[in-house]
Amino acid sequence: MKQQRQQRFGAGGPLRRVQIGNALSAFGSGFTMPYMFVYVDQVRGLGSVAAGMVFTVFALAALAVLPFTGRGIDRYGPRPVLLAGAALAAVGAFSFGQVTDTPALLVASFLFGAGVTTCQPALATMIVRSSPRATRHRAFALQFTLINLGMGIGALVGGQIVDVADPASLTRLFTIEALTFLGLAAVTGTARIPAATVEESEPVRRDAPVGLRALVADKAMLRLCLLAGLIFFTCYGQFESGVAAFATDTVGTAPSTLGLAIGANALTIVVLQMFVVRITERRRRTTAMAAAGVVWLAAWSMALVAGLIRTETMAATVAIVAIYALFGVGESLLAPTLGPIVADLAPARLLGTYNAGYALVKQIAIAVGPAVGVLLVGSGTWPLYLAAMAACTLMIIALSVRLRGHLTPAQDNVHHLTVVQHPVRELETAA
Repeated sequence: MKQQRQQRFGAGGPLRRVQIGNALSAFGSGFTMPYMFVYVDQVRGLGSVAAGMVFTVFALAALAVLPFTGRGIDRYGPRPVLLAGAALAAVGAFSFGQVTDTPALLVASFLFGAGVTTCQPALATMIVRSSPRATRHRAFALQFTLINLGMGIGALVGGQIVDVADPASLTRLFTIEALTFLGLAAVTGTARIPAATVEESEPVRRDAPVGLRALVADKAMLRLCLLAGLIFFTCYGQFESGVAAFATDTVGTAPSTLGLAIGANALTIVVLQMFVVRITERRRRTTAMAAAGVVWLAAWSMALVAGLIRTETMAATVAIVAIYALFGVGESLLAPTLGPIVADLAPARLLGTYNAGYALVKQIAIAVGPAVGVLLVGSGTWPLYLAAMAACTLMIIALSVRLRGHLTPAQDNVHHLTVVQHPVRELETAA
């Protein structure tokens, strides 16, 4: 009976501890991320250039550590890699709140970014190892919900502590975040994660490629990475940068209203996520990704409406809030699809490498996205910005449909369907 329960819901205790760890790390990120720029620029008085350098180094840390993170997970397992990442993040967060000059802040930012980035593929690998294939999409969807909920609560609590006139309040903030990463190490880093099961293992040829060479040789994974890069560039890379700049600079949305819109996004995800899981588990994963593109196309259309009616304050405000809510609907469609596809494409011996490669694409897209978005909006060419994002969204829809030809029925979640629906009809149903 215990074995049947684990097959249905996952590996019980280990999976619960992994999800608690996800919530802890998200709470810590939401606790400080919104205030890092203010901390460097105003509290430490180092200026906006130094603050920008801090974020750049934070992003570059991902490029430095992720190629080694995947190999470490495959060789030593996800648990020691997670412990190392949590330790790095804790040291970086604590140091960030203590140092006062730019060089020291950059070092702390690198440690902080390296630690946070190292934890991501380790946690994803733990979810895969702790959940059976049949319910893995639910585990990833729950992870996404907890991340959004944790970041939202963290930002809310952190906002009550922050006082720009009191540097000690920011020091406390980063100290508490360091403690959350130690909590992550204690709760999740000590969990007994199951090894790859026999049915997930496969014979390995002596000449079989290893590491990133194996990932590059996997055409389906490369296509998925290209699609994921567009997804993270177009949505997550614009969420708090390009769209926020468009809302405040072009439409004239008040910062308080922007906070309401971001809250609407998180609420949409928390309310809809598990309901959307029930829909997507009966559809192709590629259909869910294409449907997310359709929803985001509606979001960019709503942004165009907001730009055209920006003199009508109330109507423009409603349009801005709707943009963020629609983004949340699309994100809910993606949560139970991207992670499980990566897990199904990866050979059991290279699961860490595939998760790290996927995380690397994500970090690059999220780093490039804000630069492009803010540049286009800041230069006053907001119609060009919206047109470019709409074009990227159309590419997401097209690449999602084309990807299905490179996936097996199991990887595309059609193994349980007796009759495959016409792609257009299926896309309309999911949307």
